[in-house]
Amino acid sequence: MGIVKIGEEMHEELRKSSSVMCRSINAQAEFWMKVGMLAEANPTLPFTEIMAQQLRNANVRVPEIEAA
Repeated sequence: MGIVKIGEEMHEELRKSSSVMCRSINAQAEFWMKVGMLAEANPTLPFTEIMAQQLRNANVRVPEIEAA
């Protein structure tokens, strides 16, 4: 485990986001880094598809939304 140095402004955004997403500041930073790495590795995929694929990889059953 290492230390990542980030600016005060980014830390404040992490703090606010972590509160909204019910994650620790470190978990929020790790989430953003993982998503960024996946987005760079898969530049044609939108965020929603990246997240859907990650959920499938974790065997999370996500119910389909039925059209009204």
